[in-house]
Amino acid sequence: MKKQSFLYGAFILTAGMAVVKVIGAVFKIPLQHFIGEYGMGLFNVAYNFYGPVFSLATAGFPVAVSRLVSENASLGRWNDVRQVKAVAGPLFLCFGIAGAVGMTMFAPVYCERIIGTEHAIFPMLALVPAILFACWGATYRGYYEGLRNMGPTAVSEIIEAAVKLCLGLGLAYFVMNHGMAEYRKSGTVFGLLAGGEDQAGLLTLAFAAAGAVLGVTAGSLGAALYLSVRWKIRGDGIDLRARKQAPPARRWGETAKALLKITGPVAAGSIAMNAAGLIDATFLQSRIADIMEIASGRLLAAYEGMIPAMYLEHPETLPTFLYGCYTLAMTLYLLVPALTQAIGMSALPAVTEAWARSDRPQLKERMESVLSVTALVCFPAGLGLTALAEPIASLLYGGGSAPIIAGVLLTLGPASLFAAVNTPVSSMLQAVGRADLPVKLLAVAMALKIGVNWFLCAIPEINIRGAGVGTLVCYLFLATAQLYCLRRVTGVRLTFRRLFLKPLLCGILCGGGAWGACSGMSALGLGGGIAVGVSIGCGGAIYIFGLFLTRGIAKKDLIMLPKGQKIAKTLEKRGWM
Repeated sequence: MKKQSFLYGAFILTAGMAVVKVIGAVFKIPLQHFIGEYGMGLFNVAYNFYGPVFSLATAGFPVAVSRLVSENASLGRWNDVRQVKAVAGPLFLCFGIAGAVGMTMFAPVYCERIIGTEHAIFPMLALVPAILFACWGATYRGYYEGLRNMGPTAVSEIIEAAVKLCLGLGLAYFVMNHGMAEYRKSGTVFGLLAGGEDQAGLLTLAFAAAGAVLGVTAGSLGAALYLSVRWKIRGDGIDLRARKQAPPARRWGETAKALLKITGPVAAGSIAMNAAGLIDATFLQSRIADIMEIASGRLLAAYEGMIPAMYLEHPETLPTFLYGCYTLAMTLYLLVPALTQAIGMSALPAVTEAWARSDRPQLKERMESVLSVTALVCFPAGLGLTALAEPIASLLYGGGSAPIIAGVLLTLGPASLFAAVNTPVSSMLQAVGRADLPVKLLAVAMALKIGVNWFLCAIPEINIRGAGVGTLVCYLFLATAQLYCLRRVTGVRLTFRRLFLKPLLCGILCGGGAWGACSGMSALGLGGGIAVGVSIGCGGAIYIFGLFLTRGIAKKDLIMLPKGQKIAKTLEKRGWM
């Protein structure tokens, strides 16, 4: 059975993730124009409530399966490898059923009594079946990742995103098109809030958001079906002779116990990681509602000229509107950690294999490769997002809300660096058998975020931007603490200066170059997509030139990429490596 190298697997997953994010942008940008910030607020309330359970199914479970499969495969216990899959399937399906029942029962209470947005119940219930479908596909994803075959995961994610785009966007458009039939004179979704039909208009937005969410559910089903069919047709590549020569598999109960032992802390960490979105969904709207009662003038003054008139006429919608703006900023912020999520998924089996064999030189090499590639990818992306916050927000979302979104991005951009570093470091801690540490550190980090959110979001002049600061504080602490723990647990002395300093300096140059190029284009009267595209190109060119100048790319990392050997030779000939 042929294995992919760590970086080759990460490259496949990253390429798949890039396609998924492009499809996601094509989905969310038109969706925002269809249903507005209020509708996006409802959509994201549902998504963030579902997020921890979804993460458990799509991240926590696959990680547990991947680690156990990788460990058994590295020791040649191929019958145990198959046994892991056989046990994980029904076990995770039971978790899925419990999650679906729990979400159905708690959703009305959450909407009515906690956040005070009753219309969010419709998109929330539309997501319930997705939990079952995600748990169904989780076993297959984790199994293939444990065998260091990242292709099925990448393809399934693309299928999931494509189905979500086609069905979700189509349903949202259909609902809005028919719901707006009586309000066509206004020409915008805000017409739904006009006249004496407020509740009918709000219900139309809620059903449109639910239609978009049904696309997410259908996408989860499509991904699970693909993985199931692929398994039946192509299997896993483990030949019969290898299984006959391997020791017999452990009993079902032993395997289940081993799987649950890993799943417990991994699942808890996965849930806590996504709890940040739930914290924001819960606290932001309630804190803004408090501000509207005691200091609405100060809040509105902070956004003078940015809030559409129809929302000003219906102040009860402002908390959800501002939360919707925050989630649009979060959509851009999440692009950066998503890039390194693939690195973490690929790193886990690679580091597990080196740890299981007690191969310390290989362990050090793989850990440094993970951190080096992470820094090379996330530093320019996060700093570039900060530098071009307002031009990107204006290009993608337009309207008066772009400055609101950009204001949040100014703090979320730096936060994305630490969130991106955290993902693969957490995977490596799980790989070396300390999945409990990310959970413990996450508990502290979430407490920090709650405290910062609660204090800053209640200040009228800061409001939703306080959640961005909370995210920054949370992930700064988490990344620093996890790197320290990883060094202590493994005993591997990492050269932080080499791994992070050069990419950071080049990333700062990248952000500065992009900002300068954008300012120059604006001075010439050029804006929009041309200005953003040219600015990104200038920043990227400066970053690559800086890496070559400082020799910030290691040959050992480059040669593990597709065609990497050829690229490395070319760079060596020119004295750039």
